[in-house]
Amino acid sequence: MPDTLRQRNWRDSLAIYLKAPVVTMLFLGFSAGLPFLLVFSTLTTWLRSSGVEVAAIGFFSWIGLIYSVKVIWAPVVDGVAIPLLTRWLGQRRSWMLCGQALMMIGLVGMSSIAAGSEVNQLWLVAGFALMVAFGSATQDIAIDAFRIESAEENLQAAMASTYIIGYRGGLIMAGAGALHLAQDWSWHFAYLTMAVLVGIGMLTVLLRPEPTRRSRSSTFRSDPQLRHYLRVHRHRGRAAKRVGAWLVLFRSPFVDLWQRYGRFGFYLLAFIAMYRISDLAMASMAYPLYIDLGFDLKTIADVTKVFGVIMSLLGGLLGGLLVARYGIGRILVLGAIMTAATNLVFAVLANSGDNIAMLVITITGDNLSNGLASAVFVAFLSSLTSRGYTATQYAIFSSLMTLPGKFLSGFGGLVVTDFGYTSFFVIASIMGIPAILMAWNIWRHQLVPTTEEGTTEQTQQG
Repeated sequence: MPDTLRQRNWRDSLAIYLKAPVVTMLFLGFSAGLPFLLVFSTLTTWLRSSGVEVAAIGFFSWIGLIYSVKVIWAPVVDGVAIPLLTRWLGQRRSWMLCGQALMMIGLVGMSSIAAGSEVNQLWLVAGFALMVAFGSATQDIAIDAFRIESAEENLQAAMASTYIIGYRGGLIMAGAGALHLAQDWSWHFAYLTMAVLVGIGMLTVLLRPEPTRRSRSSTFRSDPQLRHYLRVHRHRGRAAKRVGAWLVLFRSPFVDLWQRYGRFGFYLLAFIAMYRISDLAMASMAYPLYIDLGFDLKTIADVTKVFGVIMSLLGGLLGGLLVARYGIGRILVLGAIMTAATNLVFAVLANSGDNIAMLVITITGDNLSNGLASAVFVAFLSSLTSRGYTATQYAIFSSLMTLPGKFLSGFGGLVVTDFGYTSFFVIASIMGIPAILMAWNIWRHQLVPTTEEGTTEQTQQG
């Protein structure tokens, strides 16, 4: 009897992955991952292989700032109805479909520019890429809400798992897939194919039902600052009271941080802004380097997009294991050191020519370190959030984490033009030193829990 029961439980557990909400996230994850590289590394590879100067290519990394500031219009996606479309599809599906439509239009526009013999309308490329990024970021906001509202708690882990698998599939298709298509056919055909693949997400939205939205009134009423505001301003007009309530809810997470950390909160925010600055600042010049070294598109695709993704996953797994064994503090230091050090490996690659072995070594180090650093930093950020403002505070942290690095990345092309690739990657490595020192200070002063002291519940969840 125990054996039968155990077998049935395993079968029931595996059957979760066949449930419609879980399978749905596989396709929505693919739709979320597909556009990301098409406005980043795949775009910079296309531009450099088409003869665009690296100084101009660097500024295209600023398109990524769209993803860092999506928290600004998230309340609109959450609460504003789209005329006619929301009545037909519902709040979540209507915004997802609009985001996907923008992605498809932008990708078709980029493919039409790629049909020419040379890229001489960079402002138009930037405009279409911004359209893709804005649509993608809007889709991400709606997908997150759709996932949370689509099923009960016991399915959320499985849904997150299939979402990640689908997202990685979208990255591989937009990375390795697009580069192979460009090598064998053309960049026009590659981007047009990616536009067609957006239809997978659109079809998923049309086939799946709108989730039942849970009441948010109890969550709003639990905020003491909001309760105080509504009590004091109960006689104000409805519209003015809504605006004021939104401002209170936006301010509350910051007030909570100040109450919990005081002035040290400013140090934590500065550390968050500095931690990933070394690898984000160099990101815009990695793929132009591969092109200038003479690697063909298929080699870049196979090594950086397929092998690199595998190394990122291994790095994330290693980071999670090390955090579980040694705690967040010392692995936070290790991640900062590895991130800065791998930029020096890029500097070596810049002087190695089209050496495939050196390219593999570089991608291995870069992706392992990024995967490890990302895993430990997610755990660190999770340990800082308050349960009362988890979503908003984490969105603030993640935006702050990427903004400085992506902004500085825009100037990468100018540095390469004036000083060369080697100096650029050495400078990017040096930019990681403050993060190492700050991480060391946080660990040495035991400002995050360690395994010797016992991890907090928030850290374990992170």
